[in-house]
Amino acid sequence: MRKKRITQDRVVYFINYILLGLLLITILYPLVYVVSASFSSGEALASGKVRLFPVEPTLLSYKTVFEYDAIWVGFVNSIIYTVVGTGVSMVLTLLAAYPLSRDDFRGKKVLSSIFLFTMMFSGGLIPTYMLVKNLGLMNTMWSIILPTAVSAYNVIVARTFFNQTIPKELLEASQMDGCSDFRFFSQIVIPLSKPIVAVLCLWIAISLWNGYFNPLIYINEESKYPLQLVLRRILLMSQVNFANANIDPARVAANRYLSQMLQYSTIIISSLPLMILYPFIQKYFVKGVMIGSVKG
Repeated sequence: MRKKRITQDRVVYFINYILLGLLLITILYPLVYVVSASFSSGEALASGKVRLFPVEPTLLSYKTVFEYDAIWVGFVNSIIYTVVGTGVSMVLTLLAAYPLSRDDFRGKKVLSSIFLFTMMFSGGLIPTYMLVKNLGLMNTMWSIILPTAVSAYNVIVARTFFNQTIPKELLEASQMDGCSDFRFFSQIVIPLSKPIVAVLCLWIAISLWNGYFNPLIYINEESKYPLQLVLRRILLMSQVNFANANIDPARVAANRYLSQMLQYSTIIISSLPLMILYPFIQKYFVKGVMIGSVKG
């Protein structure tokens, strides 16, 4: 009986390894292809020779990226939107979540129900657009940051984390020592909540960095475009204006596939910041997600 069970376990493990291996290949191949395409020549891309490894390796696409001003303007704009938006969102989210985690907070159930209601129902795109327009936020940084500054889901996750990890005895002890609620929150709760703060920062930063729909609706000037809008114009609309870039016209004339090469290198450049950020908060990620997602 025991041998039979061991055999069954091995079969299950073998099947799991096969399925996970196929899943890994499915996820990994597009990434490898994009990297290889960014280092391949335009002729190789146009003829479809690139499969897995770079063909006719060249750094021409990356050299063009560094000289294409629109990409770097969008890169700087995305950094500003992401940093400011993450800061604003984290402050509002944590200030909303902590009171909802306190048993002595009056109106806790009513406010929690309101937050839950917003997860299922919203005014829609047109009312949101009219609100942003009437507030005078059109074509400004705040039109991207404020409409998505507070996520009900993030508030609930943070509230659950506070419920699960902040001992009530700690609050009682601080109150006996005359500690105010705000001081307790800022000097005790926040330092003990690094895992959930790191996770929420990552979620919010990814959403802002990768977002293109709100900027597409609310931003009208190209000088205020985030990187994703610039990338969208290059990928979907094939609009690459080399005339206003500091790129040698002879290089553009000599390589008619330069815009196609630029697509792949721009994807790599736009993905690097989040790839660099993730390893620094990886140790907090699993802990924060697991504790914050437990129903409180």
